[in-house]
Amino acid sequence: MSRPIIEVRGISKRYQLGRIGFTSLREEISRLWSGARGANGAGEFWALRDVSFEVQPGEVLGLIGRNGAGKSTLLKILSEITEPTSGEVHLRGHVASLLEVGTGFHPELSGRENIFLNGVTLGMRRAEVARKFDEIVAFADIERFLDTPVKRYSSGMYVRLAFAVAAHLEPEILLVDEVLAVGDHAFQQKCLGKMQDVARQEGRTVLFVSHNMAAVNRLCDRAVHLIDGRVDAVGPAREIVAAYMEQNTAARSEWLRPAGLPVRGQVAFLRGAVRDSAGGGAAVLPYSDPFSVELECAEQSSAVVPWVLRISIYDSFGYELFSTHDTEGGATRLPRAGGRLRAACKFPGGLLKPGIYFVGVSACELAGDAPVVLYEEHEPLLSFEISAQGYVGQSGRGLLGPQSTWTFEHLALAGSQPA
Repeated sequence: MSRPIIEVRGISKRYQLGRIGFTSLREEISRLWSGARGANGAGEFWALRDVSFEVQPGEVLGLIGRNGAGKSTLLKILSEITEPTSGEVHLRGHVASLLEVGTGFHPELSGRENIFLNGVTLGMRRAEVARKFDEIVAFADIERFLDTPVKRYSSGMYVRLAFAVAAHLEPEILLVDEVLAVGDHAFQQKCLGKMQDVARQEGRTVLFVSHNMAAVNRLCDRAVHLIDGRVDAVGPAREIVAAYMEQNTAARSEWLRPAGLPVRGQVAFLRGAVRDSAGGGAAVLPYSDPFSVELECAEQSSAVVPWVLRISIYDSFGYELFSTHDTEGGATRLPRAGGRLRAACKFPGGLLKPGIYFVGVSACELAGDAPVVLYEEHEPLLSFEISAQGYVGQSGRGLLGPQSTWTFEHLALAGSQPA
């Protein structure tokens, strides 16, 4: 076997809660003295604890885990944005990071100028940007607005251009943090296709962080599951994803926001529940009965941009079967400081085959008719089971099992006379 292109050995990262830095030598000495005397660690937070794994050249490795598991912290260490508290990393190749698309864009410059500025900022030579310029513009689909200052771009246009520039880098190692959470569905599929080209056709090594389990299954050879900053499991992507889905949402038809879960956007989820046809909570639903997903949200501050909710239904392997946005209702909805919203989305009976399913949710800013800027996301949030009660279909191929009605009509053979 060839030498690993990425080696992570015993990486740990500790943060001091409530501190940005130490303001005096006295304070620093006091902190070190307290630690030497066996302080109980109050005020400390370990984002990572003794994380170790290897990545081979040309491999695509997925990093999965719930919010706060340490995924982004690990990528920042690999990107040399922050240093580990202990442990070591060996990278045998040039590294490029897609940790936050659009970093380095200047609002007063045009799209054309920002392509060159951002490309050089991300490590490309000017000649390389010029060579790929037409390809970047075509991918972003912004030809008409190329010479318009990006401050006048919609959120969707901004994201498309930012990803187009970043996706055309040519490093040996590419670190990707949840870039598929932005843009509309068509653009997400386009991004996913580009990531596949980078990994499969161009032979790059990719470390891919995502809450989209179907994307992890589709892109990745292996996956690492992080829980509370520690490695829980490493193995084939499909096996790790299946175990993750089962561990994190088994029999959880109701959800209440944990105390201390940070709020990072204008909208935060407070509660979630799967309801049966009578409105009660239910972990198991008959195949033929309708059901609904109920959500309660808190609006953190007032804004001038409408926002919408998304609900997606996934199968037990993490594949998204379908999703729905409340685009029509959210087109005029603006966040109100301290406001609360309860929403329910109803689904018909006779749609899902008997089995285990998962519910993912997000709250997004609405730009035009497409949800773009993500406020908060939980993938997955809830789970439920569809029982075989009322199901008369065959257990053949296909992901869905909708009820259907057949009609038959016997036709006379050509040239024959009716009886």
